Amino acid sequence: MKKNILKLLLVVTLSSLLLVGCGNDSSDEAEDKVIKVGATPSPHAEILNYIATEVEEQGYTLEIVEFQDYVLPNTTVDEGELDANYFQHLPYLEDFNNNKNTKLASVGAIHYEPLGIYVGVKTDIKGLEKGDKVGVPNDTTNEARALQLLQAEGVITLKDGVGLEATKIDIVENPYEIEIIELEAAIIPRSLPDLALAVINGNYAIDAGLTTGDAIAFESADSEAAEEFANILVVKKGNENEEFAQVLYSALTSESARDFMEEEYKGAVLPAF
Repeated sequence: MKKNILKLLLVVTLSSLLLVGCGNDSSDEAEDKVIKVGATPSPHAEILNYIATEVEEQGYTLEIVEFQDYVLPNTTVDEGELDANYFQHLPYLEDFNNNKNTKLASVGAIHYEPLGIYVGVKTDIKGLEKGDKVGVPNDTTNEARALQLLQAEGVITLKDGVGLEATKIDIVENPYEIEIIELEAAIIPRSLPDLALAVINGNYAIDAGLTTGDAIAFESADSEAAEEFANILVVKKGNENEEFAQVLYSALTSESARDFMEEEYKGAVLPAF
């Protein structure tokens, strides 16, 4: 009798252990099916929210973490807290990797946000006067883009050959005698009341409620910047071909995503696929 009881207890114990083991496997599997993505609110998080259903159809849950800066989305992916991010272009990523010793890689290009010259105190370029302040982003790549756009619109002339490495010290002609004010990209929209004009990143313009009608000019769709500065999906180096990365990239470059970008942003966000 005692032997039978001991056998029964042994069977129950083993069964319990197996169930606990199965439960842990299931939990781990569920965790693996969550893609945690860092993004700036607009348009990146909005686009991710739109394609979440398509990602779910492929068996994954999309968890979107919003950031207001350009540093934490990268460091959290590098440290493994997030699986991916979507907010930056390749030159910024390469510069970040070099300066921060991170190991991040692009999965592919998603969209392009043309920089625009937006009205501040002045409503057009011809109204510029000596001493007027024109705001530009202060990060290396976007400042160069801003200066190239101002040159294309006849506001300044840059030294020959500086291209996308231009800074304000490369200005050789300044016919309106304006003052270039370098500001963090995120704060330029709310600085418009203190500026004659400003060059603003597409995502920050959208986030501030600015429309294409508030802009005097945009970067050309066939400009050097359009090819160079498409926004990309980023993961830790080595994960580019992992299933979760390819599922997310496929959803972000679907025809449905293209239609959403074109209809929602009216030219302020252009598909790059």
